Amino acid sequence: MLEGKAVVGETDMLQKMQQDALHLAAEALDSFDVTEPTEIARFIKKEFDRVYGPGWQCIVGTDFGSFVTHCFGCFIHFQIGSLAILLFRGSAGPENPAADKDHDFAVKS
Repeated sequence: MLEGKAVVGETDMLQKMQQDALHLAAEALDSFDVTEPTEIARFIKKEFDRVYGPGWQCIVGTDFGSFVTHCFGCFIHFQIGSLAILLFRGSAGPENPAADKDHDFAVKS
């Protein structure tokens, strides 16, 4: 498994959820080739939807930029070898910006 080789860049997830993300990524890489980033992303997203509820988004690749709004405690960006993985639960944003508990993150991998 490649879990020990993962390097977490940005996250606001609890440790348990981070470990689940790293474990699922390693499991996906055992099942799919690195040349199948869409399948890896689908696997991780579906498992997070199943375990933590719907609304998760997953982006996998070697070169991408992003700027996302996510629910508090639901964001991780990490690297396994040359593959970057961005996993977050999306948020449309609050009706009252002063009550914002969502966060924006920009990531370039």
